[in-house]
Amino acid sequence: MSAETGPIVVHPDPDLEDIIPGYLDNRRNELPALKTALADNDFETLKILGHRMKGSGAGYGFDGITDIGFIIEMGARDENSEAIASGIEQLLSYLERVEVVYE
Repeated sequence: MSAETGPIVVHPDPDLEDIIPGYLDNRRNELPALKTALADNDFETLKILGHRMKGSGAGYGFDGITDIGFIIEMGARDENSEAIASGIEQLLSYLERVEVVYE
């Protein structure tokens, strides 16, 4: 995982301004489910959640979420708990650091 701690500035489409906060809140709300699924070795749930993130992130302008979703999905496919744990930590860090700027 990257040791970066600075802000991640994202410039999503201004037309999405009303729904971006909800999208990011939904990702935050998924963190407990991701952690529980990992603790339970529930790779199917992890694969589904990772796939959803991978598919939705870039559409909202959050390429980082797409990348993290890919890590989680592939980790679940391979039953690689370390990769999944890394992806979850990356998601937590991303969500704490992301700054949305509309232009």
